[in-house]
Amino acid sequence: MHQPSGTRYDTMLYKRCGRSGLKLPLISLGLWHNFGGVDRPENARTMLLRAFDLGITHFDLANNYGPPPGSAEETFGRILRQDLAAHRDELVISSKAGYLMWPGPYGEWGSRKYLMASLDQSLKRMGLDHVDIFYHHRPDPDTPLEETMGALDAIVRSGKALYVGVSSYSADQTRQAAHLLKTLGTPCLIHQPRYSMFDRWIEDGVLSVLREEGIGCIVFSPLAQGLLTDRYLTGIPADSRAAKPHGFLKRDQVTAEKVEKVRRLQEIARARGQSMAQMALAWVLRHDEVTSAVIGASRIEQIVDAVEVQKRMTFTGHELQTIDRIVRG
Repeated sequence: MHQPSGTRYDTMLYKRCGRSGLKLPLISLGLWHNFGGVDRPENARTMLLRAFDLGITHFDLANNYGPPPGSAEETFGRILRQDLAAHRDELVISSKAGYLMWPGPYGEWGSRKYLMASLDQSLKRMGLDHVDIFYHHRPDPDTPLEETMGALDAIVRSGKALYVGVSSYSADQTRQAAHLLKTLGTPCLIHQPRYSMFDRWIEDGVLSVLREEGIGCIVFSPLAQGLLTDRYLTGIPADSRAAKPHGFLKRDQVTAEKVEKVRRLQEIARARGQSMAQMALAWVLRHDEVTSAVIGASRIEQIVDAVEVQKRMTFTGHELQTIDRIVRG
């Protein structure tokens, strides 16, 4: 049984999620990579417990995280039982459903049948009676949004989730989802979009909808799968995400153009007294609408580095203009 640090809440900043009563840590830990059945369980345990010691209380999962799908939730469930069961009420645990999990017509997308069955499976894998946040993982072009949002409302009313949210919804889809949930009496707590210096799509409408609707925002891939760090400046390390056969980041995405942009961005980070990763995190967190940034990690040092972003969060107008010039090419 792990004995958490007695000072874990002394330095982490917790930010209110939209207009809700829930606060999230500035940095959250995502279990998308490095917590699956193919990964070393002891490394997963060490990272998760160190994150909690640093004040990271939010752990972000999904039904398909692994590989194989479901194994990240199983890994997390084991660590929770062994080390953190006594601290369950200090944690915000989230999961999602939307991508393919089992064969046949009911194993993905956004039907009521799929969402409710998937959450039951996730709870079983983690050994929980409820999650704190449950997301619809991606928009479904065929299922009526009324059905998907009705399922999220029913899940909250069943007690299997305290809050619900959406991920990767466009501005219009987010507004519609929020209004449907509000009508049902279950607010949309949070939106989880992809966002980084290299991927700025939410600036074109999504952020303004979140502000108007009072919805929190937690961004994923703020480091562009590790590209916005010093990890790839001298090639592709053998233990990196791009080198793994099952990774989301592919070798051909580590282009000379992007590496050169990161090299120039790192000069700004150095002048600010930050690592490249810290500056990239501060950049996504500069928006009032952004509650938290979900990071992935393969070792403890990356988590420690990310948490240090709190020491320098603001940018000058000149810094922002220079960053814009570099990333837009």
